[in-house]
Amino acid sequence: MNKKAQNVAVSVDNLCVYYGQTLALSDVCLNVNEGEYLGIIGPNGGGKSTLLKAMLGLIPIEEGYVLLYGNKPEKNRGFVWYVPQLSSVDKQFPITLFEVVLSGCLKPKLSLFSRYSENDRAFVKNLIERVGLQKLADRQVSQLSGGEFQKMLIARALATKPRLLLLDEPTASVDAVSREQIYALLEELNKEMTIILVTHDLLAVSS
Repeated sequence: MNKKAQNVAVSVDNLCVYYGQTLALSDVCLNVNEGEYLGIIGPNGGGKSTLLKAMLGLIPIEEGYVLLYGNKPEKNRGFVWYVPQLSSVDKQFPITLFEVVLSGCLKPKLSLFSRYSENDRAFVKNLIERVGLQKLADRQVSQLSGGEFQKMLIARALATKPRLLLLDEPTASVDAVSREQIYALLEELNKEMTIILVTHDLLAVSS
């Protein structure tokens, strides 16, 4: 095991989350070392997305704790990126694929009206090529297929230069070819970052 893999990226201990009076997660314990690729599988409604949101600090925790690189989630938002389910993203917003990925270069304290550098644009061009969408860079996102849209979201995540990438059902509503391409891309990206995905797709954790 290399030194990178020995560092704990995510630590979850006795995590309990409620939605109102409903217990969504109970006594969840989990450690993920830096450099690992973890697939969490389960049925729809089983609490997978809730676990990711708890890791991100987006929902209140009733009991237990979540640490990312030894700190509370809000301390690490510059190093962590979340790719949501396709169903939760507005595909009708009038913006091109290139512009979406470029927005990942925005620093937290900058506004949408901040200027992008030529280095930013070159970096994004390379990312788009890496995910195989270079011919679609100027296309409106409303014209993308499910698989193309998901790869665009992954490219945008890469533009933030994350150490930890969290993905929620990254192959839901995409065709079989796109599904295999996305899994191959994630396997390659795992050489550079820690990846956690939740899914109900057995292929994701068996490949």
